[in-house]
Amino acid sequence: MARAWQRMLSGRRLDLLDPTPVDIEIEDIAHGLAFVARWNGQTHGDFAYSVAEHSLLVEDIYRRMYKSATPKTRLTALLHDAPEYVIGDMISPVKAAVGPGYGQLDDRLTAAIHIRFGLPAETPKRLKAQIKKADKISAWMEATQIAGFSVAEANKLFGVPDPDVIDGLTIDLRPPVEVRTDFTRRHAALLAQI
Repeated sequence: MARAWQRMLSGRRLDLLDPTPVDIEIEDIAHGLAFVARWNGQTHGDFAYSVAEHSLLVEDIYRRMYKSATPKTRLTALLHDAPEYVIGDMISPVKAAVGPGYGQLDDRLTAAIHIRFGLPAETPKRLKAQIKKADKISAWMEATQIAGFSVAEANKLFGVPDPDVIDGLTIDLRPPVEVRTDFTRRHAALLAQI
């Protein structure tokens, strides 16, 4: 059988087909996500818009949308795309073309990551739907601010966001090292509150 593991910067050997929580480190996740570009790198600016930056924005939007959000649900929002630290980010049309294998791999990695940080292996449906709403608002912001979409096009694809939810939020592209640090810091702060 071909090799299905990846050596992480922490020194861990992560089996991508059968991941275990003991091989998950937040530093590996933060580093990987800070260097994975959303929109296949097709964004304006001097730095790629990373999955780590997107995850920070989604968690912030989720917190703004749901006043009853707890540190545990906010952590789930922060980690909603965490598997992409090893499997990369694919735009939705490509994920659909790849088929169910991608989703199964994503689900296994998500379960290991969640267990590692004290979250349910599977995100409850209601919470998953809430995070998806925040994710769509983030996608709308990204599309209109850095990915070259018109507002009309973004509205059609992602829905019209509540102006109160996005009030004062902007996307500022930053070096990956800054984003990695902020992601790790936010993770630690939320974990400390659980």
